[in-house]
Amino acid sequence: MGAFHAYDIRGIYNKDFDKDTAYKVGYFIPELLGADKVLVGRDCRTSGGEIHDSLVEGLTDAGADVYDLGLSSTPLVYFGTANYGFKASVQITASHNPAEYNGMKVSRELALPVGLDTGLGQIKEWIEEGRPTPKAARKGEVHPFDPKPDYLKFLSGFKGDYSDLRIAFDLSNGMACLFAKEIFGEGPAYIFDEIDGRFPNHEPNPLIPKNVEPLRELVRKTTADVGVIYDGDADRVMFVDDKARFVAPDLVIALMSRYFIGERGAKNPRVLQEIRSSKAVAEYLAPLGCDVRTWKVGRAFAAPKLREIDGLWGGELAGHYYFKDFFYSDSGMLASIIVLRIVAALKKEGLTLSAAIDEIAGYENSGEINFRIDDKKGAMDTVRDYFLAREKASAVMDFDGYRCEFDKWWFNIRPSNTEPFLRFICEATSRELLEEKVATVKHILIDELGATL
Repeated sequence: MGAFHAYDIRGIYNKDFDKDTAYKVGYFIPELLGADKVLVGRDCRTSGGEIHDSLVEGLTDAGADVYDLGLSSTPLVYFGTANYGFKASVQITASHNPAEYNGMKVSRELALPVGLDTGLGQIKEWIEEGRPTPKAARKGEVHPFDPKPDYLKFLSGFKGDYSDLRIAFDLSNGMACLFAKEIFGEGPAYIFDEIDGRFPNHEPNPLIPKNVEPLRELVRKTTADVGVIYDGDADRVMFVDDKARFVAPDLVIALMSRYFIGERGAKNPRVLQEIRSSKAVAEYLAPLGCDVRTWKVGRAFAAPKLREIDGLWGGELAGHYYFKDFFYSDSGMLASIIVLRIVAALKKEGLTLSAAIDEIAGYENSGEINFRIDDKKGAMDTVRDYFLAREKASAVMDFDGYRCEFDKWWFNIRPSNTEPFLRFICEATSRELLEEKVATVKHILIDELGATL
């Protein structure tokens, strides 16, 4: 049962979970969420069909009717869940993971995520204790369901005039292929624009630098104003600027103020960032009147928190962007529509995306460094205590690992919720200071505590 994680169910198919697990997840969802109708979609992974059939069998054996989207992006499932009033939905996907992985993202009413602490843990417990799965008196029915026209109509309401933009897209052979050309037309340059669940060109994870190289090359070749790359299920998106530089996803949170404040005139909006976000984000947004809140990493935490604070938008270092307009959920396609609208407006002013990002950025950043160590909590405490004993902190956060802020630098150290890593990220006002702090942390974790990179 190692496939049950904080945010979703995910792992190598037929190793971490199998079709029997999928059947039981399907069987228990109607009871867990009080649902007699369940929306189901899947991404293009080759194992998706078998998982889908077992999941649907479990749902219908429990007496629930299934509304079947077939191939779908994850945000389309969120849209369908909230827009049509479903109390439960499942997207079969492993998001950005390699092709041999698969999984399930479960949502409840209003497209609120179901995480380990809000329902998946209960299903895991029922499966592990061998709870019976007797067939209901009435077997549920399966209905084909297509919200795509309504979804495209919804997205089109946010489109700008892109006619003067040179855009380069990498669709990663994933679910963005369902929508990109219908939204953006045939004018942009596209690569890897055919759905293929084997992901033959690169893993569908835009956070890994080598996976972004083909897009950077395409931006150079076409002298594009902007490059756009989605992950496998299209709930995440990342960008390359006109200089073919990868844009740090957290800085895009700040960039989006050009639309929400600059174009729409939002007054004093609440904006959500996560605990790893650059200090530059809040420092850019605060003078614009934004109330920037910080919270835990992951959709299972971010989507409910944005709703709780009635935030207008928010984002994560992993390239998830959440919108009040989108049921407080994340959509890579909507995020790209908004960012491209911003880039088009910048170009009309004679400005570039690279210049806009440089205006926001103000720190040297280590990027996330992953350490393998058994005692993650002890290691986190050791790093925190080392620095707090030597420097006066201006802020200490402890709700997702630790974030400690000092006068000229800050760090976050946290255990991964999905992988066996302790993750460390650091920012400083100079490269020299950054390298000094990173070297100190590596000494503590590797030389003193026995961690490995």
